[in-house]
Amino acid sequence: TVMRELYRPLYLLETPMLFTSPESSELIKYAANAFLATKIAFINEMADLCEECGADVQSISKGMGLDHRIGSKFLHAGPGYGGSCFPKDTLALLQTGKDFNSEPSIVTAVVAANNARKSAMAQKVIKACGGSVAGKKIGVLGLTFKPNTDDMRDSPSLDIIPDLQKAGAILTAFDPQGHKEARECFTDLTYGDDAYDVMEGADALVIITEWNEFRALDLAKVKGLLKTPTIVDLRNIYPILEVEKHGFAYHSIGRGAGNSQTYTSTKTA
Repeated sequence: TVMRELYRPLYLLETPMLFTSPESSELIKYAANAFLATKIAFINEMADLCEECGADVQSISKGMGLDHRIGSKFLHAGPGYGGSCFPKDTLALLQTGKDFNSEPSIVTAVVAANNARKSAMAQKVIKACGGSVAGKKIGVLGLTFKPNTDDMRDSPSLDIIPDLQKAGAILTAFDPQGHKEARECFTDLTYGDDAYDVMEGADALVIITEWNEFRALDLAKVKGLLKTPTIVDLRNIYPILEVEKHGFAYHSIGRGAGNSQTYTSTKTA
């Protein structure tokens, strides 16, 4: 066929190809992305359970991923999925189901769970700040839906930041690439010049996007800049023991009962 001949020079071994109908082709794309979104929603619900029963969601993810029938991809707990594909394709699959009177209830639940997840993250920050953020300054690291892009489409920050602002928080944010796009999404957000700039005098630091720049912060410097040593890590990018020795109140995703650990700085490195 024409397609086989077109791709033949690009590979020594034949590229796997599936020839199917337009209807099946469209559903393959929607179903694949909906399935991956389901994995994300599922592990996020497991993270909630871990917080209540004292389990560790990262161990759950690793254990599940070792089962080759499941695989380790898309099993990282966090603030919910975003981007250009998962939100659009899950909704497209739901609309296709409505059009043909065959609505997929699992995908319906995934979309609802992900929407609720983003709102719950703002409440998590508020709880970490003692139940109120009114008049409190919060530093935010990461605005885009994932690292290494300026894409703001359906990013969790689009829900978390407005919810915190409605609750009275004063936010300063930094993203390595997302400021230009973010300015079209937020009309009243202050931007820092770098990661440390948003921390100065802040009552809490919130990590929304797991940029590499945020993975190796000088925690001693972070503590010195913050007014209150509180970190809300929505991506679990730091080991608990690493922040423990610096005396932070550290709140992460699905790692221990209550998911709130307050440490003193009496331990040495």
